[in-house]
Amino acid sequence: MKKILLFICLLLTCCILSAQDLLSGKYSGKQLSERLIPQVKWEPFPRTGNRPAWAKADAETGKALIKKAEGFLNYEWPGIPAVKSLLIVRNGNRSEYQEISFKKRQVLGTLLLAEVYENKGRFTDQIVNGVWSVCEESFWGAPAHLPKSKDYAGLMDVTNPFVELFSAETGMLLGWVDYFMAEKLDSISPQVRKRIYYETNKRIFEPLMTKPHGFMSTNANGRRPNNWNPWICSNWLNAVLLLEKDDQKRTAAVHKILGVLDAFLNPYPADGGCDEGPGYWGAAAASLYDNISMLNLATNNAFAYAYEDKKVREMGRFIYRAQISERYFLDFADADPQPGMPARMIYRFGKDIKDPDMMKFGAYYFAREDKTSTAGFQFFRHLYALFMEDELDHAEKGLLLPADFWWPDLQVMIARDKQGSTDGFFVAAKGGNNDESHNHNDIGNYVVYYNGLPVLIDVGRGTYTAKTFSNKRYDIWYNRSDYHNVPTVNGYTQQDGPQFKATQVSYHNSSVIMDIGASYPAAAGIEKWQRSVKLNRGKNVQVEDVVQLKTGGPVIQHLMTCYAVEIDKPGILVIHQPSKDLYLHYPSEKFTATIEKVPMEAMEDQGVKQKWGENIYRINLKAVNPVTKDHYVFSVTTK
Repeated sequence: MKKILLFICLLLTCCILSAQDLLSGKYSGKQLSERLIPQVKWEPFPRTGNRPAWAKADAETGKALIKKAEGFLNYEWPGIPAVKSLLIVRNGNRSEYQEISFKKRQVLGTLLLAEVYENKGRFTDQIVNGVWSVCEESFWGAPAHLPKSKDYAGLMDVTNPFVELFSAETGMLLGWVDYFMAEKLDSISPQVRKRIYYETNKRIFEPLMTKPHGFMSTNANGRRPNNWNPWICSNWLNAVLLLEKDDQKRTAAVHKILGVLDAFLNPYPADGGCDEGPGYWGAAAASLYDNISMLNLATNNAFAYAYEDKKVREMGRFIYRAQISERYFLDFADADPQPGMPARMIYRFGKDIKDPDMMKFGAYYFAREDKTSTAGFQFFRHLYALFMEDELDHAEKGLLLPADFWWPDLQVMIARDKQGSTDGFFVAAKGGNNDESHNHNDIGNYVVYYNGLPVLIDVGRGTYTAKTFSNKRYDIWYNRSDYHNVPTVNGYTQQDGPQFKATQVSYHNSSVIMDIGASYPAAAGIEKWQRSVKLNRGKNVQVEDVVQLKTGGPVIQHLMTCYAVEIDKPGILVIHQPSKDLYLHYPSEKFTATIEKVPMEAMEDQGVKQKWGENIYRINLKAVNPVTKDHYVFSVTTK
C-alpha cells in the first residue's frame, strides 16, 4: 500500500512539474515542426510588395516616418572606435559607446519603415549602407556586458562570440531588414542578404545553440533568470523565424527557445509581481508576451492557450497595479520612477488576456506616444502597431488606480486614499530579500505620495556605469540602505544576499507588517525590528517600529525626499511639495532631526538628476538615548 501511495505521489509530482512547462511542455519537437509555418511561406506582416495591405497601415504614422527618414538620407554611418569600448574599463563610462551604437540602429529602423511605406527606393542605398556598417562592427553588444576579465579588458574577442541583450536586438533588426527588403537588396547585390545571414548565424544562432548562456537558467546561487531571458529570446525568436531557411534548424531553435522561456516562467512568482519594477516590466513580463505573440504568428495561434494561464495574466496586470499616478510608478530597486509606457503593446497584451482595465490603461498612454519613434528596443512592436492605430484611437481610455493591492510573493503593498484617483495619499512598502534582480538593500522601505506627487521617495537607479554591476555596486549611495527610508542600527546598514530578508510578513487592510531585523548583519544586535506601514485613509500614512536590541547603541532613521525640508518645530518636519506642504511627525523626545542635501557629482548621479531634478535630501532622525527596547511612531500628514 505504501508503495502504491508513493507511486501516486511521484506521479502527481511529475504532473505538477510538467504542468509548469507552459510553453515547452505543450508540443513535442515533431508536433512543433508540424505547426510552424515554413520560413518560405511565412508572412507575419505584409511584405513590401503587398501594397493593398500597406494601404491599410496608419497613413499619418507613415508620413511622419518618411519625413523623419528624409533627415537621414545623408547620414554618415560611423564606425565605433576601439577607445569608446575601452572606456568601460578606463573610467566606467558605457554611454559614449552605446550612444553611437543605438543611434545607428534607430536610423536603420526608421529608414526601413519609411521605405516600406513609400516603396520608391529612395532609402534603399542608405539601408544597405546601414546594414554593411552594422555588420562590420566587431561587437553588436555593449562593452558593459563583456566578461570582466583580463582576456577581454574592454574589447570583444571576435573569435568567441556570445549573445547579450543588444547583440540579440541587432540580429532581430537585421532579420526584418531582410524580410521587407529582400528583392530590393538582391537587386543591388546578393551579398547584402548573404552577409546578414552569415553575421547573424555566426554571432547569434550558433552561440545560442551550442554554448551555455547565463540568462538561460537559474544560476548557481539559486537566483532565477531576470529580464535578459525573455528579452533575448524575443529577439532570437524573431531573427531565427525570419532568417533561418533550414526548417529543421529553425524548428530546433524554436524548441530550445521554449525551454529557455520556461526557465524564466516556471519560477516566476504566482502573483505576477516583477521584482525589477515597472521600469523593467517592459522587458520582462512584456517580453514574455512578445514571445507568445510571435509564436502565435508563426503557428496560426498554436500558443494562444498561454493567454488563459493565470500567472501570465497576473504578470500582465502588474504594470497598471504598480502605478502611483500618471507620471510615477513604483521604483523599488533599479526601477525608474517615471518609466515610459509601451502603450500599444500593453493594449495588445490586455486584449489577448481579455483584461479591459489593461486595455484602457494602454489606450490612455497611446495618446502620449511618439508614433514615429524607432528608438529603444523591441523594434517588432512597431510592426503590430502600424495596423492598429485606428482601433486605439477609438478605444476606451482610463487608469484603474487600485485602492490597494498586495503581492504576497513579491511582498509589496500599495494603498491610496481613493480608488481611481490620485487625490490624497498613496503609500507603498516592500519586504522581500536583498538578492533580488537589480537589488538595492531596501528591506522595509516605503514611499509616500500626495496628490500624485512624491513626498518620501525611493531614489531608484542612476546612470549605469562599470561600477553598477560590479563588486562595488553597494559603494554607490542610492543602492545602500542608509539612503532608503530604513534605519541604520548600531552603526550597521543592511547587507546584500538572499539571507538578508524580511521575516514574519503579513498584510491586512492597507497595512503591511514585517520584521526587518534579518536584513542586517548579526553584529547590529537586532533581536526584533517589527515595522508596520499603514494608510489611514483620509488621515495619514503611519509607520510604526517595535524594536528589541541586544545592546543599546546609536539608531538613525533615514528618510529620502526630492523636495526642500525644514524643521517646523521639534517633532515636526515640513516637506515643501509643489501641491502643498506635507508634515512628517516624529517623537521629538526620542530623536533629533538633521537634514542634508545629497551631493550629486559622480557619473552615476546624472541619471538621478534626470529622474528627480537637481536636489535630493536625506532626513536623519538620530536617537537621543541608546536603548535596548523601544517603540517609534512616525506619520505623514497634511497639517
